[in-house]
Amino acid sequence: MNVFVIGIGLIGGSFAKDIRRLRPDTIFYGIDSNETHLDEALKLGLVDIKSDYNDLHLADMVVVSIPVDVMVEELPKILDAVNDDCVVFDGGSTKSLICQMVEDHPKRRNFLAAHPIAGTEFSGPSAAIENLYAGKTNIICEVEKTAFKLQERALELFQEMGMRIRYMNPQAHDKHIAYVSHLSHISSFMLGKTVIEKEKNERDIFDMAGSGFESTVRLAKSSPAMWTPIFKHNKENVVETLEEYIQNLQEFMQLLKNDDYKGIYKEMNDTNKIKEILNGIPLNNSKTVTKK
Repeated sequence: MNVFVIGIGLIGGSFAKDIRRLRPDTIFYGIDSNETHLDEALKLGLVDIKSDYNDLHLADMVVVSIPVDVMVEELPKILDAVNDDCVVFDGGSTKSLICQMVEDHPKRRNFLAAHPIAGTEFSGPSAAIENLYAGKTNIICEVEKTAFKLQERALELFQEMGMRIRYMNPQAHDKHIAYVSHLSHISSFMLGKTVIEKEKNERDIFDMAGSGFESTVRLAKSSPAMWTPIFKHNKENVVETLEEYIQNLQEFMQLLKNDDYKGIYKEMNDTNKIKEILNGIPLNNSKTVTKK
């Protein structure tokens, strides 16, 4: 099987690692606008051959893991270049605009819109992790628009990798992901910003920051080049989640100003049920904690 990975970072590289483990006879072709990333991916064994769109007619499967603003421009070109028996799937964190952009493409049947809910705050080929996707949910949108034999090829691979499959329409995906992923990243970025600004006068704050701060601000190390387009594409849903989040923060602050500690206790106690919701969700590989 010839697998092309377009965008060889955490997501694409992790797919390559797992596919190579599961199907060792696979030949991997790498396409990336960053030549340094391509060289690194070759050195790490993530890909076997440096390539470009001219070779896409050789592909049996194409993994597209590039920023979503680039995705909407490049995905139609990728579909133009592949053969009729090739399945193309992405890992983009937004789905509505991506699906719209290929809705009328002659090879829409070759595309499977996917979003594996997995990742870390690290980027680049060296961030790739084997078994990153094991036990994680993969959201598939508009599966009915993908040719059955092609969707079957991709879904079989996802299941071999240990992913749980969930089907959803693109609009519902973007709304839900704004709450459980996009808001988390904004919160982390803004917490980091607040502490950095405070650090100008109080350097000791970093010496006092414990594991709670480290885990909460972890996502602030994520790539702005990847996340800015995500916020742009999902602006309406992200703004809605931010308004609700800011309202909750303001209400908590008012409880504190009013010395309403029973109210604060109730707020936190009610929110403790999040443990039940998240129970059973697998933790990321320990590499996400120890990697520098």
